[in-house]
Amino acid sequence: VQLQASGGGLVQPGGSLRLSCLYSGRSFSAYAVAWFRQAPGKGRESVSNINSNGDSTRYLGSVKARMTISRDNAKNTMYLQMNNLKPEDTGVYSCNCIPALCVLWGQGTQVTVSS
Repeated sequence: VQLQASGGGLVQPGGSLRLSCLYSGRSFSAYAVAWFRQAPGKGRESVSNINSNGDSTRYLGSVKARMTISRDNAKNTMYLQMNNLKPEDTGVYSCNCIPALCVLWGQGTQVTVSS
């Protein structure tokens, strides 16, 4: 079972990206899930999370109002719409269940914000 993140890339400051996280197992709708990121030389931090049915979300303060988390349980997929990206958003973005991890950490998807 995996949670595979995709959609990263190189973008200029102020640009946008939409990340996707696809769950390969069953019962995706039973899990609360979250986006995490790890900047170069830093530890992994939680960026945003969403409950199992998608009606409750939380955000890291520095990304609130710029990023929107959502999920489509019929597609076993979670999304992160990232707008007005800043250089400090650079990092490897990955996804997992919360509060307890449900999969091993994958490779994630690289987001680089640079001019």
